[in-house]
Amino acid sequence: MANDLSARFVDYLRQNNQLMPVDGPADRTGPGADHRQLKLWEVTSLSPADFAETTARFFALDRITLQEMTAAETLVGSFSPRFLRDTMVYPCRAADGTTTLAVADPTDQATQRAAQIVLGASITMKVASSEDIAIVLDKSFSAEEAQAAETATALPREDDIESLRDLASGAPVVRAVNDLIEKAVELRASDIHIEPFAGGLTVRLRIDGLLRPVVALSGVLPQAVVSRIKIIANLNIAERRLPQDGAARLRAGRTEIDIRVAIMPTQHGESAVIRILPKDRGLLVVEKLGFSEPDEGKLRRVLKLPHGMIVITGPTGSGKTTTLATILSILNEPSRKILTIEDPVEYEIPGVNQSQIKPAIGLTFAAALRSFVRQDPDVIMVGEIRDSETAHVAVHAALTGHLVLTTLHTETAAAAVPRLLDLGVEGYLLRSVLRGVIAQRLVRQLCERCKTARQLAAADITEDPRLAALGFRAGETIQEPCGCERCSGTGYRGRLGIFELLELSHELRELIGERTDGLKIDAMAIREGMTTMLDDGIAKCRAGSTSPAEILRVATVR
Repeated sequence: MANDLSARFVDYLRQNNQLMPVDGPADRTGPGADHRQLKLWEVTSLSPADFAETTARFFALDRITLQEMTAAETLVGSFSPRFLRDTMVYPCRAADGTTTLAVADPTDQATQRAAQIVLGASITMKVASSEDIAIVLDKSFSAEEAQAAETATALPREDDIESLRDLASGAPVVRAVNDLIEKAVELRASDIHIEPFAGGLTVRLRIDGLLRPVVALSGVLPQAVVSRIKIIANLNIAERRLPQDGAARLRAGRTEIDIRVAIMPTQHGESAVIRILPKDRGLLVVEKLGFSEPDEGKLRRVLKLPHGMIVITGPTGSGKTTTLATILSILNEPSRKILTIEDPVEYEIPGVNQSQIKPAIGLTFAAALRSFVRQDPDVIMVGEIRDSETAHVAVHAALTGHLVLTTLHTETAAAAVPRLLDLGVEGYLLRSVLRGVIAQRLVRQLCERCKTARQLAAADITEDPRLAALGFRAGETIQEPCGCERCSGTGYRGRLGIFELLELSHELRELIGERTDGLKIDAMAIREGMTTMLDDGIAKCRAGSTSPAEILRVATVR
């Protein structure tokens, strides 16, 4: 019966153009494969709230909101956290004494029967969005973890390597690390920071670009936690004096992720940073990046050129890789051969030949590029130009008829020109190959549920003169963060890009010489109509997508 309902619901959503096409079968095979059937909410293009509304209407069930679940008495203590997170259900007791099971998938009858065995047969089933269930589950388990941390007894220090290996492979440590990674994925964190101090471990998650403290791992030895992370990333747990880097692919709840691990010795032990690289092809749509309409037109115009070099610039964590992968998805056609060399491969794109550098065996960016030109490619993507050798090979690949995409670390789009010259690229070659430069930053997006409109007063402009520098005047209405359960009280949820796209005109090419001044290129590009990152951010601020404080956090007035 459940399968029939699922099939009917999928057909209903597809008929209403509310399901995205999924490449290949849902139950993949192979090492580390996910043998489950994909959940409906994971493949639909609807927002979690809209999907829940559609589900409730289709099955004629009542909806339950995040506020109602938060106000109700939680019953999560009767179930394991893994069961609730895997099945995406939340048991609670309403004020009138009714036992309620909030579900994201009403067709999962096996989970409903399991809940009836634990809670009794008289359960009222209601539909909630998968996003709201994840938020309330995290809130419930965080409270339990904090209580456990208060009552946990200190474990003795253990320096023996074999004993440490046994501890790191034991169920408590394995469960603690797995739960931490699953929690980070649920909260959309990009990095996990595990830092040892005199008082014990500190754990922080980077969510929407900012670090947020979470309840530390309780009841486990700090060295065992770091050793467990080393085992996952195939690192040497006996080496504690030198930094180590590793990577792994693993399952976190229902999601398959790649992680990058960096270990660094510190005064009180080893610090670990885990970068989470989700395999989310749904992100790779140019409309989701946040380009303005004129800049998107410029981008598509530049991408139609048969050869040359396109550079994306910005600091670490500014979304350059996502923009590159989106551009590749635009260019990805059967008539083109696309080769990439990356460190690491963050987005797997079907139809694109992707390689990862391995410096230990001599597979560097420059070495791969030399081999690429003999593979008859149309488009080449170089993850990053880090040295003079890679810069020269990339420029010569563009000269020989290939479209080359790459990234640099510079503050503005115009600054990419003197940076490439500094790496030893001749000015006359750069004039020939450079087609466009995209500079970008990421700003936090205001939570749609709790953002509030406020009219600026003269006192606001006087108190913060930067608002006047951004062009805001008294009487204008702006949106500000407020804070709710959905955004964990921050007022922001998700991020979007602010961009400046420098398209090389004939006049701008004439400025490129051996001693090019990036400020002159920047000034001329602005005169020719380039929208700066600051201007793009102000436009998004006026559109209600972000706040002035966020724009000033990542961009400077120039």
